Amino acid sequence: MSHRSTVTLLRHGPTSATRRSLFPSNEPLDRAGRELVAHWCGRLVTDHVVTSDSARCLDTAELVGYTRPTVDSRWAELDFGDWSGHSLAHAAETDSEAMSRWLDDPFDHAPPNGETFASLSERVDAALSELASHAGHTLVITSAGPIKAALLSILHAPTASLWRIDVAPGTATTLTAHSGIWTLRSLNVEATS
Repeated sequence: MSHRSTVTLLRHGPTSATRRSLFPSNEPLDRAGRELVAHWCGRLVTDHVVTSDSARCLDTAELVGYTRPTVDSRWAELDFGDWSGHSLAHAAETDSEAMSRWLDDPFDHAPPNGETFASLSERVDAALSELASHAGHTLVITSAGPIKAALLSILHAPTASLWRIDVAPGTATTLTAHSGIWTLRSLNVEATS
């Protein structure tokens, strides 16, 4: 018997790091980020809510009306290691060779003491596979990296496409699966849309 699974991937709202173009650490939403995601409250009717364990995603879950989501670390942002909390320029000044390798191929090269995009993709693929087996609608509150990984996976897009996907803070991307085959339904939908 065929069933349909729907997953809405909601990117957390902006943080001070987002606004300053810093690699994220575990910062909470800033005031404007809280206001932005609050517009989603009551608009996301779902059977199940999953969130990463970051402060910004947990804040987002609470503000959209879900105080007891399932925490799943597979939906955590890429671990930027030593670059967390720093700008791209600072990271490049600190270790230009590591930055160059990472920008050329983030799937095989990680930030110092961080994670490769291949590792992130593996955990997101595993989480998506699990969600494909459940009929109904799941809301996943996460960051840009996992959303990009999900899109590359379901679209079978080349890895070079990573840098060509923009996932805006506070937007929703919806995927549907029919018998385990995912389709992109919508991308970067704002709460006011």
